[in-house]
Amino acid sequence: MSVLKLGIPKGSLQDATVALFKRAGFDIHVSTRSYFPSIDDVEIECMLIRAQEMARYVGDGVLDAGLTGMDWIAEHAIGHPEEPALIPVCDLVYSKQSFGKVKWVLAVPEDSPFKTAQDLKGKRVATELVRVTQQWFKDRSAEVDVEFSWGATEVKPPVLADAIVEATETGSTLRANRLRIIDTLMESNTQLVANPKAMENAWKREKLETIALLLKAAIEAQSRVGLMLNVKRADLDHVIAQLPALQRPTVSALSDPDWVAVNTIVEEKTVRTLIPKLKAAGGQGIVEYPLNKIVL
Repeated sequence: MSVLKLGIPKGSLQDATVALFKRAGFDIHVSTRSYFPSIDDVEIECMLIRAQEMARYVGDGVLDAGLTGMDWIAEHAIGHPEEPALIPVCDLVYSKQSFGKVKWVLAVPEDSPFKTAQDLKGKRVATELVRVTQQWFKDRSAEVDVEFSWGATEVKPPVLADAIVEATETGSTLRANRLRIIDTLMESNTQLVANPKAMENAWKREKLETIALLLKAAIEAQSRVGLMLNVKRADLDHVIAQLPALQRPTVSALSDPDWVAVNTIVEEKTVRTLIPKLKAAGGQGIVEYPLNKIVL
């Protein structure tokens, strides 16, 4: 039997990734004593790998594919230009806190005189994303000392570093440590990437494309709900005018020729104001239901 070796990111993305797979229809069970989670698909073998190392092991062929950030893919590619590029199967825009992208930013102490990258010439910059940071400053002809940070990077300025390059979703941690963002190096989101040889295998390619389809469908369904309601034909145009749907809503005939059923998808955050409007427009029997996947 063919088996796909799949890397699951260990660490900050782990819980969000397991939850995403759950919504996509895959039940992954992670044991605190093992780096090999079980999954309810006999055609997949999972392994927990730090996101920072995922590109390396996918590139080496230890794994057929894995989920990691575009930041760590870029970090690996800069350090190993001789290796074939990993094949992106799909973008998956989610992170440990939200379904959004993260930014790698250049930050300095609030009361420092630094305004631009050039102001940091000859200074020390701490980061986990060393190669990308070195390349970024090189592209701007700003020679700095880029130092690898083992963590807690935001507490290093001004004593242990003059500036930092750090990933952020909201900027709240940087603000809490009295740091000021002066530039953005890159935006990053999770990608499902594959080894080129794995993608040459027809079975593995099809399996990965199926996984990608289901994961993207689960992300599309996040924060959205379905609405069903009945409405008189005479009130249909008024009801439809209230609906900010992905597409035109589905309208189906009922046994009573004077009535129709309306089915649509909306953002969950709009429901609390939308349902009263639908009721006032003539909607009846309004039902809200959760969504697991939306395949576009």
